[in-house]
Amino acid sequence: MNLIQDLQERNLIQDIMPGTAEQLNKEMTSAYIGFDPTADSLHVGSLLPITLLMRLQRAGHKPIALVGGATGMIGDPSGKSAERNLLDLATIEHNCEGIRKQLAKFLNFDSAIPNAAELVNNYEWFQSFSFLEFIRDIGKHISVNYMMSKDSVQKRLETGISFTEFTYQLIQGFDFYYLRKNKNVKLQMGGADQWGNIVTGTELIRRKEAGDAFAFTCKLITKSDGTKFGKSEGGNIWLDPAKTSPYQFYQFWLKLSDADVVNMAYVFSFKEVATIKELVAQQEAAPHLRILQKELAKEMTILVHGEEAYAFALKASEILFAPTTLETLQSLSEAQLLEVLEGVPQVQGSKADLTSGVDIITFMADQKIVNSKGDARKLIQNGGVAINKQKIGLEELTITTDNLLNEKYLLIQKGKSNYYLAVFN
Repeated sequence: MNLIQDLQERNLIQDIMPGTAEQLNKEMTSAYIGFDPTADSLHVGSLLPITLLMRLQRAGHKPIALVGGATGMIGDPSGKSAERNLLDLATIEHNCEGIRKQLAKFLNFDSAIPNAAELVNNYEWFQSFSFLEFIRDIGKHISVNYMMSKDSVQKRLETGISFTEFTYQLIQGFDFYYLRKNKNVKLQMGGADQWGNIVTGTELIRRKEAGDAFAFTCKLITKSDGTKFGKSEGGNIWLDPAKTSPYQFYQFWLKLSDADVVNMAYVFSFKEVATIKELVAQQEAAPHLRILQKELAKEMTILVHGEEAYAFALKASEILFAPTTLETLQSLSEAQLLEVLEGVPQVQGSKADLTSGVDIITFMADQKIVNSKGDARKLIQNGGVAINKQKIGLEELTITTDNLLNEKYLLIQKGKSNYYLAVFN
């Protein structure tokens, strides 16, 4: 199956220029996607362009990842309702380096293969390009009327758009022209909101070089409620494990609603479409098993963070959401334990008090985990309290330093899903 046919079966193609599929079927084609360096890490929303480049390379074509060191200093108005804060060069260079390192995990840059991926930064060809040269050599080929007709401009006319952002499409268009001329790049890909910018590039190529250039865009990924995909209550889901832990990353996919997970599986998974259809059928037959969520969470976590991180994420999930052993909890390092229990309310205790033992009923009442000692006693009698995931009875009411995890922590569970992390210093 060719690339375009596969993307169409996944319902990903939004707009496509005539002749694009034929070009890809004819020969190995160099194609590029731009990444905006607004942060030093990409996020889940960036996975669509990343996987597009991966699919392109797996289909035998040459992927070019463009990091917008120059365009990042201006800001793309596409999809924006207000002017974006401009970044200084040092910040952009820092962000570009972070993005470079991340992309190297997904694409094969081995120059020994004919379709080796390449990374380029448009600051390289814009830094010495004077304003007068640009408006003389490039600006004269694209009319103001043409630029005004673009949706990205039209949607901003009411709120106002600066000349800086207005020229963005021309600058991105020059990127395509430059890459077509210097690296024989014949195809640009991107999100649906980039169509206007992309066709400005194909138009510039046609007018300056009379050369062929192709393009397609993918549908913007949104959740079933219409909100932007890739965010959680805590903000962006980053690909950098220091910003979003592998466990949190895994949980993001695992918590996808049934209404969202089917579409996300077709969009992001590298499984064959026929295999995804089988999984969807299994999901519909037994939605409570969350088969599709588990498969997608596994595949995406391994793709971004590796097998070891997935294994830990799985273990971490079992700790909170399934019966587990004390040995499993004790096997976690302090960093891993805190990662698993991020967001769990913390209470404080004194390690010195543990020398002679602390009464758990008194401790829970004093820390407001329960309303009173009577409530604590009743909960314990009914099997509703667990210490380090082990249910306790009325004969097990004293906690000592022997109960601590990593010589400092105690995990208290009240009822089915209310957790508290007691920290003893």
